[in-house]
Amino acid sequence: MDTENPGAATVEELTTKEAIAANNWCLIESDPGVFTEMISGFGCTGPEVEEIWSIKADAFRHLEPIHGLIFLFKWLDDKPAGRVVTDRSDIFFARQVIPNACATQALLCLLLNLQHEDIDLGQTLTDLRNLCQDLDPECRGHRLANEEKIRKVHNSFARPELFVVEESTDFIEDDCYHFVGFMPIKGKLFELDGMHEGPIELADIDQQQNWLDVVRPINEARMERYSVGEIHFNLMALVSDRQRCYERKIQMLVNLPSQLSHADRQAEIANLRSHVRHEKEKKRRYRKENIRRRHNYLPFIVELLKQLGETGQLMAICDKAKDRSYLCKPSKDTRDQQPQ
Repeated sequence: MDTENPGAATVEELTTKEAIAANNWCLIESDPGVFTEMISGFGCTGPEVEEIWSIKADAFRHLEPIHGLIFLFKWLDDKPAGRVVTDRSDIFFARQVIPNACATQALLCLLLNLQHEDIDLGQTLTDLRNLCQDLDPECRGHRLANEEKIRKVHNSFARPELFVVEESTDFIEDDCYHFVGFMPIKGKLFELDGMHEGPIELADIDQQQNWLDVVRPINEARMERYSVGEIHFNLMALVSDRQRCYERKIQMLVNLPSQLSHADRQAEIANLRSHVRHEKEKKRRYRKENIRRRHNYLPFIVELLKQLGETGQLMAICDKAKDRSYLCKPSKDTRDQQPQ
């Protein structure tokens, strides 16, 4: 523990909290900075996660190569959108056997099916893939549940709680949100959802076709199934590290022959260096945000409320907040005048 910053904690210290039992997994925030740091925590190098703000093709082009998509949506107990495949031992797929693990499970299913020169899985994930090679999806789910390092990285993003509420062992509750993965594997588009018995084969991908053009209509259709006004979706892309991509392009322009003129080459190098600075700033922001996520602000908040109560200021602040809340509420007459 950092003695100069008592709210900060390491991965190991955070996972010893009483709020997280030995075999429990915490909820994970759908944020690219969180997922990118989890990848690094697993020991994997080369990929990162970017948020997708639009389903249109232009929102994807500047991020390519995109290795997979992670989709967060309100879970419905519906039939799968395609054929559930149970005879593909060449696809890494694990059933979700523990609550709250769907974020890490969706991410791992993408990573462990990746074969790309930009990606180095590292020792932990390589060992996990080798150990699970001859296991069925159910056993793989249990093996993943018992992978201590992965659980520690996952639970390092647990939020501090004043009170521990015993969680239900049921997976699905009302307004439950769920992570699934989408990726191309050997000419077909698959959905990797741990709530099913196997990967879901969604579509064929032609040799000259970009797999993103196949998956976009499927995601659009899924979003349209929900009621009007439902905005609780989140789409993230698993991509090659953007900083590395830009730095590699700079090295190619500097060291290899190019058809560009000297002036155009220098302009392109300057543009790429600007992108590198942006990526470095983004990673710095991710680190700062994740430190804040892990920081335990509860002792400060409790002490502040205690001091306000002892000095007689707390009730006045509460009354002021109640008055302000009352003023913000529309009156009955105003509500009656609103269109139905």
